[in-house]
Amino acid sequence: MPLTSVLKAILYFACSMVTAQNINLDNKIIPEEIKKEAIEALTFYPELYDTAIEFKFKDDIKKSTMQAQPRFTSFFKAKENREYVILISRNIQIEGEHFTMKDIPSEVQIGWLGHELGHVMDYRERTNFGMLIFGIKYLFSAAHIKEVERAADTYAIAHGMGDYILKTKNFILDNANLSEKYKQRIRNLYISPEEVMELINKNKVEEEPEIVGEEG
Repeated sequence: MPLTSVLKAILYFACSMVTAQNINLDNKIIPEEIKKEAIEALTFYPELYDTAIEFKFKDDIKKSTMQAQPRFTSFFKAKENREYVILISRNIQIEGEHFTMKDIPSEVQIGWLGHELGHVMDYRERTNFGMLIFGIKYLFSAAHIKEVERAADTYAIAHGMGDYILKTKNFILDNANLSEKYKQRIRNLYISPEEVMELINKNKVEEEPEIVGEEG
């Protein structure tokens, strides 16, 4: 067997082992269209192993591409037993540009899903009353929206998804067909590509082992 084939087999086995250890697919509902991307995003969040999450397509989500929220029927459960739904728009309309998930590069999809899982990480720390206040503030406070969206990005980057998050930013900010006004709104609400790079580099520095000077 050629060496490249052996290496591919080893890498595939290693990735499968990581997936099996980090993800509980018994409590995850994932449409086939995005299964590969959702599983890839979930591998970065081992804390969500016991968290029930449904990834669900919806024909249209007002003013959004994806939206993470607690499942209504589980809202009054203890926060550790809360279930979540990540809604995904089948038809993505950004100003005059129309996309479907099939039009979006796989890595950008992973980044978007990783951002939504960042929201889930944020929500699971909140009490039911805290979630109620959260929802009210999200409806009426632009400052709160900014805080929440930046928190989701930060969770994703801290979990090693910085490169994917960066690709989602550039997918929009480098699109020549979108207006500068829209791009500025994205810059105002979300972490900028420059900040993403800073956080990626900061995480890399923190993960590096301490270098001890040689003796003698």
